[in-house]
Amino acid sequence: MSQESVSATLTVTEPAARVFAVLADPVNHTAIDGTGWVRAPVDRAPLTEPGQIFRMGMYHANHPDGGYQTVNKVHVLDPPRAIGWLTGQELADGTLEFGGWLWRYDLTPLGPSATEVTLTYDWSAVPRHIRDRGITFPPFGPDHLANSLDHLAALAARR
Repeated sequence: MSQESVSATLTVTEPAARVFAVLADPVNHTAIDGTGWVRAPVDRAPLTEPGQIFRMGMYHANHPDGGYQTVNKVHVLDPPRAIGWLTGQELADGTLEFGGWLWRYDLTPLGPSATEVTLTYDWSAVPRHIRDRGITFPPFGPDHLANSLDHLAALAARR
């Protein structure tokens, strides 16, 4: 694949502030994801500032441990227009290492009760040593982002 990011867009029939609040709460990320990889938030505090760290319990059959944790660092937080985070891991010595991929949601209000949401997964900053491990980017199928946006819309509607 020559491009190093993928995106999907959906119009959600909810106000931008409501959609943003769903995204800013790590408790919702399991239901938004839909792959079965994101299992549970380890850190349950809402995302409130760039640089904030939050951890998620994960599972992937191809991961050496099966179950593992990701460490995420809020990269952009501009309520109610944008939220995004870098994903990485905590090393044995306690330092944090981010792999160079990020998740970002851009929200465009379309009036008082509709929001255009674009979800982008970008792996353009993944260093060569990680790419050489044989990790495929993106690590999910082509429908994943659209499915995630559908899940987000459903959660926002129930909020």
